[in-house]
Amino acid sequence: MATTALKQYLDLYDGNLQALDNGAPEVLNQVRRQAREVLQDAALPRKGQEGYEQFSVEDAFAPDYGINLHRRAFNVDTSKILGCEIPKVSTWVCATVNDLYVPSKRLLAGLPEGVTVCPFTKADPQLLNDYYGTLAHMDDATTALNSMLAQDGILIHVARNVQLERPIQIVNFFDAPIPMLAARRLLVILEEGAHAQVLVCDHSKHNAIEIDGKLEDVKYLASQVTEVVLKPHSHLGLYELEESTLSTTRVASLYAAQSEGSELTLNSTTLMGGKTRNNYRVDIHGDYCETRLSGMVIGSDQMVTDNSTYIAHHGKHGHSDQMYKYILDQEAAGAFEGIINVDEQAEFTSAYQSNRNLLASQQCRMHSKPQLEIYCEEVKCSHGATTGQLDERALFYMRQRGIPLEQARTMLMQAFMADVIDTIQIEGLRERLRYLTERRLSGSETCGLSRTLCADCNAQNESL
Repeated sequence: MATTALKQYLDLYDGNLQALDNGAPEVLNQVRRQAREVLQDAALPRKGQEGYEQFSVEDAFAPDYGINLHRRAFNVDTSKILGCEIPKVSTWVCATVNDLYVPSKRLLAGLPEGVTVCPFTKADPQLLNDYYGTLAHMDDATTALNSMLAQDGILIHVARNVQLERPIQIVNFFDAPIPMLAARRLLVILEEGAHAQVLVCDHSKHNAIEIDGKLEDVKYLASQVTEVVLKPHSHLGLYELEESTLSTTRVASLYAAQSEGSELTLNSTTLMGGKTRNNYRVDIHGDYCETRLSGMVIGSDQMVTDNSTYIAHHGKHGHSDQMYKYILDQEAAGAFEGIINVDEQAEFTSAYQSNRNLLASQQCRMHSKPQLEIYCEEVKCSHGATTGQLDERALFYMRQRGIPLEQARTMLMQAFMADVIDTIQIEGLRERLRYLTERRLSGSETCGLSRTLCADCNAQNESL
């Protein structure tokens, strides 16, 4: 029997199938029908279930959000959104405004030969047929629900041996006058020997709506699924940055498959948001692969941020590193659950996992559960987790030298996050994240699109 949250979406599907199918690529409609069958007797995970100690997917999808079935555009100034570039980093920018694709002028003017960035509706049907939905696990009800509702997405394809010098940036942005759910998809395919960097920024605008005589922020729900295909000896750096409102919920799943000699670097940062659940599943099929997953969370107010990782080593001589750090304050809650799985054939694997957390108040909560599943003897694997508070001796030492308490706390917390930021391979992005982290930890507004665009982001860059 479907849960209450799922039932409203199953009913929506049954009553609006033609609208969902209209204009969508055929492969999306085929996968949509498979997802509908899977969800008939499925249930969304609830808080307290195995792997969901802090986050309830059921509660996230329970409200009656609006869905843009007919793909209508809202009156949004997209020039400002497309101006959300990282200072000192020139990028190929496009956006998903609510659930609609918007390219920048620079991107439309022409990408380098062998590089494609476009919506699914304009993509090569063969690429979509070959790869869409092949990695995303339908046995996960959250992913299946996204597959049932998705009507479009963004394709990034880099041809064989093409090395993209400029990063590709996707700005996911919510700006609607009513509560809204956006089902977003991203498909990244790097052919043999290709190199690329991709930056995905999540933002939402503060919009007020009257509820029971009171003004409240409009609530948004982002359902996001990313599939990453890395062919032999390809290299991908994928960086996710969330800076949204407290009334925004993000439920995101990433599935990646690595072939021989490929490298994947994934960094996820949550500076501000409401409730966030990130799932990462990486299957390392080839030999001699490198995989690096890292992330940091700065939680305050009543934020809930949950990261779940699963790295499966199938090939020989693979190497993976995971490092996730949280700083939680006030009534924020966090969770990290990570699994390293090494199967019988994955000899000479080395895999490491670390989760470290700072709790800055008595009310915040952190759940940590690193795990190893080893089925091969010739491996080197380790995992660990620590949760504690700031070093009082270091604070005392700094205050003795005239540093005010709050400044000393900020400096120590910033130093705590330094090695996560250092995993980012784009120099300008590293510098920007250090700046944003400092502002966030000091209680200042960070440079996001949540309220207004900062002048130093060159938001009105007409060349876009």
